[in-house]
Order: sequence, then structure tokens, then C-alpha cells
Amino acid sequence: MNLSQIKKHAIAHKLTDSHDEWLRQRNKGLGGSDAGAVLGLNPYKSAYTLWAEKTGLIDSHIPDNEAMRVGRDLEQYVAERFTEATGLKVQKSGYSFQSKEHPWMLGNVDRLIVGENAGLECKTANALTHTDYEGGDIPPSYYAQCYHYMAVTGADAWYIAILVMGKGFHWFRIERDEDEIQALVEAEKEFWSKVQTKEAPDPDGSDSTSETLAKLYPESFDEEVELDYMEDTLQEREALEAKIKDLTAQKKELDAQLKEEMKTAQKGVCGLYSISWKTQKRTSFDKESYRADHPDEYTDYLTTTTTRPFVVRKRKGARA
Repeated sequence: MNLSQIKKHAIAHKLTDSHDEWLRQRNKGLGGSDAGAVLGLNPYKSAYTLWAEKTGLIDSHIPDNEAMRVGRDLEQYVAERFTEATGLKVQKSGYSFQSKEHPWMLGNVDRLIVGENAGLECKTANALTHTDYEGGDIPPSYYAQCYHYMAVTGADAWYIAILVMGKGFHWFRIERDEDEIQALVEAEKEFWSKVQTKEAPDPDGSDSTSETLAKLYPESFDEEVELDYMEDTLQEREALEAKIKDLTAQKKELDAQLKEEMKTAQKGVCGLYSISWKTQKRTSFDKESYRADHPDEYTDYLTTTTTRPFVVRKRKGARA
């Protein structure tokens, strides 16, 4: 794949050495790594969190960590392993790409395939990954990223190479699928319009969204809002709580039956299942006794944290 092929579909921007500048450019649109979050396929970042980042409501910068460092440092190694495994030569482009048809679609690709209208995405994965790469599985967010790059560059296919640390190396070829690409483009278009209008997408129940809401609204003020229009939501929540309570009681009953059968045994086995009921001892600090014995010193070690407990209950005497 060469630049002349890509330039039929995208504008090429020379890559900068400044990480801060790269981050600023990245927030001007949606990159390949954003595609999974837009579709709700990224287990670490929700569409709501991505929206808050792109609108500047929260900082999108992630402090560098060891996993990120390893991924960057091993990118060249993964590319070399790919060439070794496939015989296909790869090269860096030196550019980031911006779709001409959809200017908010950006692409900073890892490698281009020499002599083929295709590119390569390089990945590293933890040895404890649950993805069955040997069985041909690829995380859905990786698929979305590759289709995003095909949409931006006009590529016929995209390869992905994954190094599972200390365990194995795998590579796959993803063919261009116009229906998949069009669906992704429409989803990203709708999402980007929400970024421009600052209209938040519907929040989901992920940890990512919960953490983002805590960042956006860390403190409460002495005011009250009317939420009459959300009565259906509250009734649905109440029904779910009742189901959870009932299911929890059923689970506890089954646990009790198993414990009765195990008695003093610390391990139980049954076909596909193993059960552990092992005696454990834990040493904890008796802070109440310490406070009673050392009242002056105790206050020197107190710290204050800010939280916002979320509690829903029925009001006494309230009428529907």
C-alpha cells in the first residue's frame, strides 16, 4: 500500500514528534482505537467516557504505564514477526490520515503492507488473556479498529498481528466488508455529532461510565431536582432490586446446601466444578481500641475522603 493509493481517500498529515500535539490532533476526530468505544465494544472505555474526553469535560491523557511502554517498544518486533510469518514486507508511513469523505475519521496506522492495498495493526497481549487467539478469536474492538482504518484509507484488507507475551504469536487478515464499514461510519457519524453538540450519549452500566460520572460530578450541593419524568426508570429499578434480592436469597440457599454436604472438607469436586471452603485467618488493626488508648495520636492519622453515595428509597407519605 502506498501513499498515492491512500491519498485518493484521505489527507496525509506529517506525524509530529510532540506527544502533546499528537493528543491535540487526536481529539479533533475519532481514531481507530476509538471505534470500539463508539460501538460499546471496548471493555475498558465506554462511549460515554469517550464523549466526555472528546468534548474536553475530562482529561483524555492516560499516565504512561508499563503495559503502554511494552506495547510501544515491541511494535517493531511484532511487525518483524509478522514479516517472518507471512513473507509480507511492511513499512511505516510517517503520516496520520484524515478521511476526505468523513473528516472526523482519523487514522494513525502502525504499518502499511508493501505491494498490497492493506495495512497492519500490531498488538501485544498479556499472557493471562482469555481471548482464544489459537481458535481464531479476535476481540471485537480490534475488528472495529481495522474496519475504521479501511474506511479511512480505502484499503482492501487489514492485517492484525498479536504477540501474547511469553505464549505465542498470531496474525489474521480481515477482508474489507462494505456493510460492516458503512455501519461503523454511521455509528461514528452519530457519535461525532453528539460531540459537536455536547449532547451526551445514553450512559451504560460500565465501570468506565461510573468513574466518568464521578469525575464530572464529584461534589453535591444543597439543592433538589424534580425527576417526575423518570418515574418509569425508578419503577424498573425497584423491580430489578426485588429480583436481585430474590436471586441472592436463592443463591444463598444453594450455597448452604453445598456447605452442609461438605461439612469440614475444604475442597469439593463435581464434574466441571470445584468448590473451596477453606479456613482463613486475618489479622486486622483494632482502631477503636487504639483511639481509646491514644486519643491524641489518633487524630493525627485521620484522613478525609470525598464520596457521593447513591441511595434510592421510597419517600414516606409520597403519593403517585
